[in-house]
Amino acid sequence: MSDTITVNGTANPLPDDPRVSLLDFLRHDIGLTGTKKGCDHGQCGACTVIVNGIRINSCLTLAAMHEGDSVTTIEGLGTPDEPSALQRAFLEHDGFQCGYCTPGQICSATAMLEEIAAGWPSDASESLEGHIVTSREEIRERMSGNICRCGAYANIVAAIEEVAAGGQS
Repeated sequence: MSDTITVNGTANPLPDDPRVSLLDFLRHDIGLTGTKKGCDHGQCGACTVIVNGIRINSCLTLAAMHEGDSVTTIEGLGTPDEPSALQRAFLEHDGFQCGYCTPGQICSATAMLEEIAAGWPSDASESLEGHIVTSREEIRERMSGNICRCGAYANIVAAIEEVAAGGQS
């Protein structure tokens, strides 16, 4: 057993209290406040992070359950000086208003594009096999777990479409 969680490439000791959620561990124990606490019930997606390549709601899981896992938060995707392609696209397409949901949206979209690249179908996919077209419908279906209370959905989809089409690097 490693008794650590790797977050954005850095090993961190598990919290002493096994009841601490992954979200609270990220925010309070190691000081990464980019991941937001929205509903605390897994319904809004503001707390979305990537664990071992899979996007999850960090409010619904305990930090202790992720011993030895690799967690990527918004802080691990890019920096203000070197933002990720999705971070740049969100800025260019004004894919946020208040910005509260943006970290979860970007983490979710990052993992979603990897899911599509790996050939994982969704309810919106035309087929369960073969190439998946990254259409607006496909993006909307896959991002449906991330709510934007400001209603910036059209701009969020446009940002994701641009990156999916290779318009960013």
